[in-house]
Amino acid sequence: MAARPRFESVDAYIDAADPQVRELLQTIRRTVAKAVPDATECIGYQMPALRRRKVFLYFAAFKKHIGIYPPVRDPELVAELARYSGPKGNLQFPLSEPMPYPLIARIARSLARQYAPPAGPNIGPST
Repeated sequence: MAARPRFESVDAYIDAADPQVRELLQTIRRTVAKAVPDATECIGYQMPALRRRKVFLYFAAFKKHIGIYPPVRDPELVAELARYSGPKGNLQFPLSEPMPYPLIARIARSLARQYAPPAGPNIGPST
């Protein structure tokens, strides 16, 4: 059995992807970076990820879809995402359809609020 590849960067992950999905991954990368500009890129579970104090979004290419993780719990988005909902609530965007980049931006903002809200001012006792 061949060893699974290990990725040191998002660039390495995208470079190793099937040529037909590389541009989709690059566009998703730009979309989520623009949606949450204070987030930083990293690799988590061998997938591209975004973090703000902690990881809040992962995305990955598969044979027939792009997956986005973890599940979105925002009630305003849940119904809209039902057609993309995969096992355990993770999202699967079919490669056979146009990528809904504006929706992906909304997902990124929602997941950032859900899992990694921005650090607020240090509110404590005044001295």
